[in-house]
Amino acid sequence: MENKKKILLIEDDQDINRTLCLRLQMEDFEVIAAHEGHEGFYKATTQRPDLIILDLKLPGLPGEEICKELRKDEKYASLPIIMLTAKDTDVDKVIGKIIGANQYMSKPFDMDELLKKISLLLSEH
Repeated sequence: MENKKKILLIEDDQDINRTLCLRLQMEDFEVIAAHEGHEGFYKATTQRPDLIILDLKLPGLPGEEICKELRKDEKYASLPIIMLTAKDTDVDKVIGKIIGANQYMSKPFDMDELLKKISLLLSEH
């Protein structure tokens, strides 16, 4: 039996978190959810996800800091990260790339596009 790919979702909006968890599970992913920055960083470093979907505006520890800290550690430096955020200016997107996001998506987002990006990143990783 093939192991399910594990996705860590770090998103403080309860509705988006719940909806994404359900949809990703329907797509046969194992989903770990975190609703706050410190919890998300802890789960990123202890649960060994195959990919992270990361909001930027998080209580506790912002998504930018989570991404920067993960990229500093060689164990997590190549872990695929999709930033999914309401911050959608060109400057935000450039910052996302600079701090190490593999993909950057703005909210509201298209679920099919997100699933394509997940598949692409997991196939490359």
